[in-house]
Amino acid sequence: MSTARSWLRRFRPRPAARVRLVCLPHAGGGANAYRSWVSVLPHTVDLVCVQYPGREDRFGEEPVDDMAAVVDAVTGDLAPLLDRPCVLFGHSMGSAVAYELARALRDRGLPEPERLIASGRRAPADAPPGRVHLADDDALVEELLRLGGTDREVLAEPALREAVLSYVRNDYRLIERYRPFPGPPLTCPVSVFLGRDDPEVDAALARRWSETTTGGVDVRVFPGDHFYLAPRREQVVSALVNRIDPSLAHGPGTWPSTP
Repeated sequence: MSTARSWLRRFRPRPAARVRLVCLPHAGGGANAYRSWVSVLPHTVDLVCVQYPGREDRFGEEPVDDMAAVVDAVTGDLAPLLDRPCVLFGHSMGSAVAYELARALRDRGLPEPERLIASGRRAPADAPPGRVHLADDDALVEELLRLGGTDREVLAEPALREAVLSYVRNDYRLIERYRPFPGPPLTCPVSVFLGRDDPEVDAALARRWSETTTGGVDVRVFPGDHFYLAPRREQVVSALVNRIDPSLAHGPGTWPSTP
């Protein structure tokens, strides 16, 4: 297990894996959002999860609301793990972080990821500016409930609500102030995953990720809303691995049977 101040978590390290899958959480999310993926990934894939400060086992640390600072920190921690191919998966805010992380790796002379998988978010240049981070707590709660993914019971308990809203507001401030950094597009392929009923993005908007790379884009739509990931975990992981390399599923260990 990584130390508390590291930005990366490996819940079940697989040093002999052929590929590292680096997952970046949504606004308000933490590394535990992907913990359950360990049990359904083939043993050929090593799961690495980004842990933003201010939540979970980094709760006592000051949150970071600047995209450049987040990307710089994650790039530094990830560099030693690039001894084999890596794939970046980001959901919602995490998609934008993953995109800039891929470009930062390239700019440091490190390999681009084998593939970027962007989930539940418009292409970086298309994301409209937002003011949710400036709203009062009640409005922020309404936004979380609109998107789903946050238990009403958590938001109804005053102490938990205050703690959650502190880092959620931080993340909204980060993503709503973010604009794509200058520089050339990626060369790796990009896959875009989304829920059919996501209020933030649809298939037409998802195809606009083609502006971010010369490597080609494909779009996969799953049943569900913005947080389709949890109920469709095995289906999502299977689709993800098949896009990386279908032969990864032929290693030892269980593998989801869903297509």
